[in-house]
Amino acid sequence: MTRNVCIMQGHPHATGKHLCHAIAEFYAAGAREAGANVSLVDIGNLDVPILRNPEDFISAPPAQIIAAQEAVRSAQHLVVIFPLWLGTMPAVVKAFFEQLSRNAFAIRSQDGSQWPQQMLKGRTARIIVTMGMPSFAYRWMFGAHGVRTLSKSVLQLSGIKPVRETFIGGVGTLTPSSSAQLLERVRLLGRELR
Repeated sequence: MTRNVCIMQGHPHATGKHLCHAIAEFYAAGAREAGANVSLVDIGNLDVPILRNPEDFISAPPAQIIAAQEAVRSAQHLVVIFPLWLGTMPAVVKAFFEQLSRNAFAIRSQDGSQWPQQMLKGRTARIIVTMGMPSFAYRWMFGAHGVRTLSKSVLQLSGIKPVRETFIGGVGTLTPSSSAQLLERVRLLGRELR
């Protein structure tokens, strides 16, 4: 059975070409080599409004977010890629997930229960985060709280599991050779659909 993969590339700089863009391309290439259908949501190219009224969560989002919801709904595996900014995802990525969750897309209230119904069960995910600091420092010294919030309070709360994480540290010191090795590892992750 052919698997559908949705890659959400979250570098906010839409007109630039950054490592996150290359990671998305190489992961997609590996997934296609494995026979998967791949859709790409380039968050930096979307006009993502910030939610201010809690009532907006129960209404339909803008059309481009509905298209992203359809890409996620049709996928069995999700990949979220972003650079670490101030210890967490860039603001536009957080705004995107708030918009994506509208209209009971990710979770739905259940009568008589304090726990929501998980609307995205049956999917797996990988979060790939680039950062300037060493990845072990972010994970062990800082607790990776910004990524854990996305993993546990958004993806897993929606029923997505397992959620795997790949931290890529020291991106400012990458050489052409180490960049090529890194992107090859990402392509292999895509081939494994993990």
